[in-house]
Parts: sequence; C-alpha cells; structure tokens
Amino acid sequence: MKLATLRTADGTRAVRLDGEALVDLGYADLGELFALDDWRNQAAGASGTTYPVDGADFAPVVPRPPKVVCVGHNYTNHIKEMGRDLPSHPTLFPKFAETLLGANDDIVKPDETDALDWEVELAVVIGERVRRADEQQAADAIAGFTVMNDISARDWQFRTVEWTQGKIWEATTPVGPYVVTPDEVGGVRPALQVTTTVDGEVMQRDDTGTLLFDPVFLVQYISTVITLNPGDIIATGTPAGVGNARDPKVFLLPGQTVVTEITGLGACANKVVAG
Repeated sequence: MKLATLRTADGTRAVRLDGEALVDLGYADLGELFALDDWRNQAAGASGTTYPVDGADFAPVVPRPPKVVCVGHNYTNHIKEMGRDLPSHPTLFPKFAETLLGANDDIVKPDETDALDWEVELAVVIGERVRRADEQQAADAIAGFTVMNDISARDWQFRTVEWTQGKIWEATTPVGPYVVTPDEVGGVRPALQVTTTVDGEVMQRDDTGTLLFDPVFLVQYISTVITLNPGDIIATGTPAGVGNARDPKVFLLPGQTVVTEITGLGACANKVVAG
C-alpha cells in the first residue's frame, strides 16, 4: 500500500493511493491510523470518500510524529567525502514536528543562513510500539518507508561538534509524499535508487542497499535507547553529493527547485523561497 496524509478543506485526512484516486481511510492522519493495532487491515479495507491525485496537497506523512530520529554518516561515499572514518555505531540526532514540511511545500530559506544544503534520505516510519527489539520485532515494527530531504544549515551545524542546531530549522524538512509498505519495495531492507536534483542537475545518486546500518538494525539500535512508538520516523542518512562537500561549496538559493526522489516511494519537489 501507499498511504499519505492529505490536506483538504475540512482538515487533514489519512488516505490510500488507488490508481489515480486517494481513498479516505476514516482517520485524520497517518499518525492516528498507525496508533491502531490493526491499522494494516483498516487501511486495506477502507472505502471512503475519494480525492484526485492530480493537484493533491500532501501534508508531512505523519504531521506530528512523537519522535524524529536522524542518522548521520551511513553511506560509505558520503563519509569519505566529509573526510571521516567509517563509524562503529550509528550517529544519532533529533528533529521535531515543527521542522517538517509536505512533499511539495515551499522551503523558506532562513535569513540567518547562507549555507542551506540538501540531503536525500530514506526514512523509516514506525507502525507499532517496540522497545529493545530483536531482529524480527524490529522488522515487524516497520510500517513503511518514505522520502525525506534533511535540509541543513551548514554554517549553524558546524558551529559546534554537535549538529542539531543546523538540522532543526522550522518548516525546512520535506517528508513524503507516501508511506510505502515494505511488501511494495522488496522488504524491510530495500535496495532503492536515491537521487537529488537542483534545477534539474543531478547532485546525489546512490542505492539504499549500500547503507552501513540498515533499517532493521536502526530500529533495533534506537529502540534499545528509547521506546519507538507508532508514527515515529527514522531518517537513515544521506549519500555523497551534498553541497557542503563540493569544491567550491554549493548551497540552495531562492528560486531554485530541489527534488529528492527514491524509486518506488515518490519524490519531494520543493521550491526554495526567500524568508
């Protein structure tokens, strides 16, 4: 299934993609849906109001996730371009609900940064509560996958050795358009092409099969530290090709359009506008 949270005149609605239509699942958003023990059956069997895909206004797939946990340094090529050694353990940092945007929303460039960078990421969406998961429990807890563009203010990120301040600018992180269940993309360890383009120029291209720490391992690792709940999002890291690692450095400017796409999941296409 491909599931989404749609903005409508009456508020947000959880929907399922059926051909060229989005079927209302009877819940306000995917966070509300995933909180149900039988959300898969509910989503598959719903037959509510339909909305056209054409012109759909997608909200963040989970508008108010309990947690967003991001992983740094998880593609070998990106680690090398940043001049770092391969890590023994995942590097983790948080985002917050206020950071998220819909898949086609404008990215408003903060006035306070001149180093706005792109990062295409495979994101894992959690579908059931799990703590200290074993491998099977971790796999079962994955509701599906979506696309995230972990927009980063590099000048703020590297003010200190801890990155969070460069990663959590309000309304800068597109996520969506769909949560795609694992059966549609080859399972819980998918090998999918990820790309970023800026005004049509390819900036990043890699394959999620080359992740150092795969989605199942990340659910195990993070759930050891803290309980993962339905609607939580794990961003699995970005490949080589970020603007900050180029010589000379290249950053996003107002008027540009950045597209982050993952095969089988869809794309976030966002125009950068001045603050």
